[in-house]
Amino acid sequence: MSHYDSHTDTPTPLTDSASRTSSAPAAPSTEASTAAGAAFKPASPPQPARRGARLAMLAAAVAVLAGGAYAYHHFIGERYVSTDNAYTAAEVAQITPAIDAITQRVRVVDTQPVRQGDILVELDATDARLALAQAEAELGRAERRVRTYQANDAGFRAQVAAREAEQVQADAQLRVAQSDLDRARLDLSRRQALASSGSVSGEEVSNAVAAFHTAEARLAAARATAEQSRANRAATQGAMAANLALIEQSTLADNPEVALARAKRDQAKVDVERAVLRAPFDGVVARRQIEVGQKVKAGTVVMTVVPTQQVHVDANFKEGQLGRVRAGQPVELKADLYGSSVVYHGVVTGLAGGTGSAFAAIPAQNATGNWIKVVQRVPVRIAIDPKELAQRPLQVGLSMEVSIDTQGEMRSPGAVVGTATETTVTATDHTAPTAAATVSSR
Repeated sequence: MSHYDSHTDTPTPLTDSASRTSSAPAAPSTEASTAAGAAFKPASPPQPARRGARLAMLAAAVAVLAGGAYAYHHFIGERYVSTDNAYTAAEVAQITPAIDAITQRVRVVDTQPVRQGDILVELDATDARLALAQAEAELGRAERRVRTYQANDAGFRAQVAAREAEQVQADAQLRVAQSDLDRARLDLSRRQALASSGSVSGEEVSNAVAAFHTAEARLAAARATAEQSRANRAATQGAMAANLALIEQSTLADNPEVALARAKRDQAKVDVERAVLRAPFDGVVARRQIEVGQKVKAGTVVMTVVPTQQVHVDANFKEGQLGRVRAGQPVELKADLYGSSVVYHGVVTGLAGGTGSAFAAIPAQNATGNWIKVVQRVPVRIAIDPKELAQRPLQVGLSMEVSIDTQGEMRSPGAVVGTATETTVTATDHTAPTAAATVSSR
């Protein structure tokens, strides 16, 4: 509501209190309205060029990641197979005595390193020495028996010659007796013919008859003598053949009786030597189970020697990883003992003939129907470079990380383990058989 001033025609606002109370609020100023509008104004959409650049950068990043993933899968993922389910192992030797004896001395303790041929245990060899003395005496007696056989052979040959002469003499006497009988028969027949005419007396006939019977008896005796001479000759020849069988095609040195006695003597010598148990190769003593004064039985395990310089690795790979694994492929290994900074190099020497579950004491019975598929693992044996083992030895049972290069240069397993194996065989050939070492994988 306004009114006109009396002096001018310009209307003026009411200033009274009633007018101020009923009037509308005043409009904001121009500057305030502009600031508020700027604060609540929506953001303008991005420019098309900036959006395209961002999309291009995102596509390039995706392409780089995809290329990297493909390259890793093609050059690394398909080439290398690895596992941390791997442990060191060795063909340990179980030291067992070959004779029953009492322990006199034990020279080693657990964890003690030993060299090939070092004395481990000394047993009481009294019984073995007595057995050796008996065997040597039996050998001397066997040699004397063989010499007797050789001397008897010459005697039997002489006896055979004598029996042959006796047989010739008996045959001659038989022929004489036969001639005498023929003559006596002829004389008897003549005298009997003349007796009917009275030309000879009865006494002559009687004498002729007696001479005939005497000739028959002599012939029978000659025949018996000839048969006896033949029997004597045959018996002598048989005895000579039996004696010859004991020495035929042999000398005193290689006669069977002498060889048997010598073998028993040698066995007794070996038993005396076996009273001393020696290390079969270089290694570390483990699981000592013998004390001084203990009576040990043959075949009882008294300790174990672990060849730390001949350690290998048994890596248990999943069955899906073994499609490209072959013997001779190069391997890199890391031991938890030394950390990832130490890398061993080796070669695959072979794959086990079955999975671990197949050779378990109680194998899984998948045919029962209560079956759950479980990924199986197959042990892969890996030989380690012996030079690297010499620099950083490994004990049996340590955890290892294994990576096999399935596309690497193939190597002969003997190229890695050949040096250690050759050394072991050569040293073993020069070691006395003083202990029985049963080799088993640990």
